[in-house]
Amino acid sequence: MSGYFTGDEAIARHGLALLDRSLPKAQWTHAGHFAAALWLLRARPDIDATRQMSGFIRAYNEATGVANTDNGGYHETITQASLRAARAFLADRPGMPLHEVIDALMASPLGKTDWLLAYWRRETLFSVEARRSWVEPDLEALPF
Repeated sequence: MSGYFTGDEAIARHGLALLDRSLPKAQWTHAGHFAAALWLLRARPDIDATRQMSGFIRAYNEATGVANTDNGGYHETITQASLRAARAFLADRPGMPLHEVIDALMASPLGKTDWLLAYWRRETLFSVEARRSWVEPDLEALPF
């Protein structure tokens, strides 16, 4: 049993609910973001998460009443950095059940909601430019 999800089936339901925009907003947490990314990366090789995640999140946000603006909603740099992190974390754990992967990820530095601030200055990460498009880290290169 997982600390965040009851098993891999729960993660699959979570990922599918993101895609069909039925995920309850309260479940779109830090762990929920990573769970959806991990599920897409492992279970849906037909989806190019790097290219398509922005559309999934934007549509989900709109369905839950969250506007995608220069100040809120979808954030490209955070999404792409998180996908890179999830991909690398998953690659190091081939065959491990996803609910165990998410538990391990959340117990790692990636589990902290401010993990990105080790790589970007706050002003850079939360700029309009970083929200709209990928902005390279300005403190330290990502290790993945």
